[in-house]
Amino acid sequence: MTRLTEKPAWKALQAHFGEIGGQHMRQMFEEDPGRFERYTLRCNELLVDYSKNRITDETLQLLIQLAEQSDLEQWIERMFSGERINFTEDRAVLHTALRNRSNTPVYVDGKDVMPDVNRVLKQMRVFTESVRSGEWKGYSGKAITDIVNIGIGGSDLGPVMATGALKPYADRLRVHFVSNIDGSQISDTLAELNPETTLFLV
Repeated sequence: MTRLTEKPAWKALQAHFGEIGGQHMRQMFEEDPGRFERYTLRCNELLVDYSKNRITDETLQLLIQLAEQSDLEQWIERMFSGERINFTEDRAVLHTALRNRSNTPVYVDGKDVMPDVNRVLKQMRVFTESVRSGEWKGYSGKAITDIVNIGIGGSDLGPVMATGALKPYADRLRVHFVSNIDGSQISDTLAELNPETTLFLV
């Protein structure tokens, strides 16, 4: 399999960046007054604005060529069909099954995994509601007041984003995030917490 950085479109993108990398955003908008309209997408209430990146029509074409040269469409199909495309861990990539609210079957090794996914999601809902209500207690019988999420990458960024977005609807629980491996962040976080009322998510 050819490395991504060895593909012709990648090399063309590098050369292209050499041509436009020094341009200022202000200049790009002055030269192209319709830039915002051309480089944004709208889907219901969602606005995806990529006009404020160093991107041109040529950039888009080169990115499409890179996707084609990388067989991106086929890899997406393989992912959605449950193939083991995570070669490092020799397993299927099942993020899509977790978000599959249509309950369309997702097969891995000939087995539909959706019943198991739905069962686990239901268990998660029951558990989280019992923590939020105060019914689920810590080891000393006290209700949980603080949650510490320990994670890196997607295990940190996704929860941070969701927690921030839903903060106006938060109840009594305080949520803390630790993503730094050097120890100082968790030390600072733990200094203000009561172990009897703290739940850790790893």
